[in-house]
Amino acid sequence: MHIGIPKEIKTKEFRVSMTPANVKELVALGHTIYVENNAGIGSGFEDEAYLDAGAILCDVETLFKKAELIVKVKEPIQEEYHRFRENQLLFTYLHIAADRELTEFLLTKNITAFAYETLLHNGKLPLLEPMSEIAGKMAMINASFYLGKYFGGIGKLSAGAVGTPKISVMVLGGGVAGKAAADVASALGTYVTVLDIDMERLKYLDDVMPANVQTLYSTKESIETLLQEVDIVIGTVLLAGEKAPKLITKEMLKLMKKGSVMVDVSIDQGGCFETSHATTHEDPIYTIDGIIHYCVANMPGNYPQSSTIALSNATLRYTKILANKGLSVLEEKDPHFISALNTYKGKLTNKAVSLAHHMDFTPYG
Repeated sequence: MHIGIPKEIKTKEFRVSMTPANVKELVALGHTIYVENNAGIGSGFEDEAYLDAGAILCDVETLFKKAELIVKVKEPIQEEYHRFRENQLLFTYLHIAADRELTEFLLTKNITAFAYETLLHNGKLPLLEPMSEIAGKMAMINASFYLGKYFGGIGKLSAGAVGTPKISVMVLGGGVAGKAAADVASALGTYVTVLDIDMERLKYLDDVMPANVQTLYSTKESIETLLQEVDIVIGTVLLAGEKAPKLITKEMLKLMKKGSVMVDVSIDQGGCFETSHATTHEDPIYTIDGIIHYCVANMPGNYPQSSTIALSNATLRYTKILANKGLSVLEEKDPHFISALNTYKGKLTNKAVSLAHHMDFTPYG
């Protein structure tokens, strides 16, 4: 198969979908890999490394013209729409439940789009987990930074100091990102409360987390009570493929201390705070009612070398299968690719996305 690895052009996105080592493995299987010039520079991978791995370096127009399968990191943005050809295959993070325009484009162009974030394997989301872990760890690091007075924060040091009060952190969601955020927060010595509605997950976290982390069943009342006490709120709620539920409303901001920081890791899926809207690494924060919001939609892009390696390690297995078999993965009813399939031949094949946009749902097959 002819596979294209374009340079990511989302604002301050430095990741690339494949490392030279990944390319080498696919070339060894007989595939032709087109890599856009300088695609890997931001992640520390020079063009020469891709050439040595057997890739063909080219401009973006040639790449999209030649490639049958486009493998990306982030969802296509408007500037890329015109490059896609009818019936191309796309493998990337999509998050289209929060993007009707992209959904309509994929349908109109008859793109067969497989989403990393909905690919299921043994009940888990293996292609989402690496970036969830990085985003969760980043959430606490960034929240601590913006808690500084220079940015309008409350002026408390997350790690504290001798004889000063420790800060309190609320983490909404106890999944991979939530646990990662709690790991970093607890290591700084803060008081952490992780909220979730999955009792089994809460029991697990109780067993593995240190003593300064407590768990709490998530209800509107428990959230409102904690909001009055905490300095940082980290939202990591995930409903695979769906829009994130709005767990904190604008009205609830009045309960919080002025200068508190909210980080919405769920922003790719529309955000779990009512007041969230996507920001970029160039302009990451805004303030509403005295509360700082950090809602960068591609958080791991700020640490591209770690993120690229972690992501490509996870995706390579599935990229190989897709490259070797093409659309026969669907004909064979491969459950991993059926779960990842979001659009196919002009049909919307993900039920959660159809509900989010009130569009017709057509299950594959």
